[in-house]
Amino acid sequence: MHDIKLIRDDRAAFDRALARRGLPPAAGRLLELDAARRALLTELQEWEAERNATSKAIGTLKREGGDVDGAMARVAELKARIQDGRERERDLGESLDAALAELPNRVAADVPDGANETANAEVRRWGLPRDFDFEPRDHLAIGEGLGLDLERAARMSGARFAVGMGQAARLHRALGQFMLDVQTREHGYTEVYVPYLVRDNAVFGTGQLPKFAADLFQTTSGYWLIPTAEVPLTNLVAEEILEAERLPLRFTALSPCFRSEAGSAGRDTRGMIRMHQFEKVELVSITGPEDSETEHERMTACAEAILEKLALPYRVVSLAAGDLGFGAMKTYDLEVWLPAQATYREISSCSNCGDFQARRMNARFRPKGERQTRFVHTLNGSGLAVGRAFVAVLENYQEADGSVTVPAALRPYLGGQERLTPS
Repeated sequence: MHDIKLIRDDRAAFDRALARRGLPPAAGRLLELDAARRALLTELQEWEAERNATSKAIGTLKREGGDVDGAMARVAELKARIQDGRERERDLGESLDAALAELPNRVAADVPDGANETANAEVRRWGLPRDFDFEPRDHLAIGEGLGLDLERAARMSGARFAVGMGQAARLHRALGQFMLDVQTREHGYTEVYVPYLVRDNAVFGTGQLPKFAADLFQTTSGYWLIPTAEVPLTNLVAEEILEAERLPLRFTALSPCFRSEAGSAGRDTRGMIRMHQFEKVELVSITGPEDSETEHERMTACAEAILEKLALPYRVVSLAAGDLGFGAMKTYDLEVWLPAQATYREISSCSNCGDFQARRMNARFRPKGERQTRFVHTLNGSGLAVGRAFVAVLENYQEADGSVTVPAALRPYLGGQERLTPS
C-alpha cells in the first residue's frame, strides 16, 4: 500500500515509478479521490461544529423566547447532513484504499530499467558447471529409477503434481531438513510452524489479494491455501507495534506451498520445475527502514550459502523494474545450473518490500526515545525451494550408470549414504 501523503507531495515522481514498471499514470485519479474526501471531511467538521453550537443555544433560546423551533429544525437538518456525509466519506475512503491496493510497490533507484526478464542484470556467479563425459539426462529420467513418479500423481491429482517414493522421498526430505538446519543454526533465523490455511486479511497484507486471487487456491469455507510461508510468517507482526530493540526479527519455516499457476499455461509442464504443490524453506525479516537494504544483502547470502554447501553452480541476477513482483521494490533471483537444460533456472527470489506490506498489515515499530510509531520494512526470500533443489541435485550429481552421488552436506541426513542407486 502506498502513502497518499507522498503522492500529494510529488505526483510526478509517483507516476515515473509506475512508468518504470510499464504502467500508466495513476496519481491524478488517486489525488482526485483524496481531494474529494478531504474536502468532505472539512465540511463534516464545519457541520458538526455548527450542530454543537446550535444545540447548546437551544436552552438560551427557550429562556429568552427565541426561535427554538427553527434551531431544532436546523439541528435535525445538520444531523441528517452529517450522517449522509459520513457515509459518503467512508465510500470515498474505501474507493481510495481499493485504488491504492491495486498498485504495485515503488521501484528502488538501483533496480535495472527494462520491461521484462531480458533486462535482468547478472550480479555474480559461483561455481563452474560440471563437464560431463556422457550426455546428461534430465531429472525425470534420473528420478524414475529412484522412486519419482509423475504418472501416479497425475492419475490422482492431475498435472503439476509429483509422487516420490523410497530414495526420492528420502532425498526430498533430507534437502528440506538440511536447509532448515542451516538457516536456524548458522544464520540465526527462528523456526516457526505456520498455518497452511489463512484468511483474506493475511493474503491481502502480503499483496496477493485482491489482484492475484486467480493464482491462489481457496477452500469452500473461504480460507486460502498459502502460496508460500511468506504469508503467515510476515503476518506474525500484523496489527502490532514492536519496540525498536526487538528488530530485526528473522523467521523461517519449511512448509508446503500451493499455487494455481494460472498465468503459466504451457510453461514448464514437464517435470518438477513448476508445480501446484511443492515445499519451500521461506525466510522473512522484519527490520527498521534504515536497515532493510543491508538485511536484503544478508538474506540473499543466506540463500546462496545453501547452494554453496551443496556445491551447485549458480548465478545471482537483479530483476529489472518490469520483472519485479507486485510487492517488491528490489529482488535478487538465484538461478541454479541445470545440465539437462544447459541453462540457469530460478531457485530462489529474495525481495525487499520496504514498508509496502507493513502498511497493508498495519505493522509498526516505536523508535527508541520517540513517541511516534513508524512502519517496519519487510523482506522475504526462499532458502530454498526444495523441489527445484531436488531437481538440481539429481541433474548435477548424476552418473553414467543412473546413480546419483549424494552431496557431502546431505549425507548426515541420509544416514551417511553416499550414493543413490536405481532400483
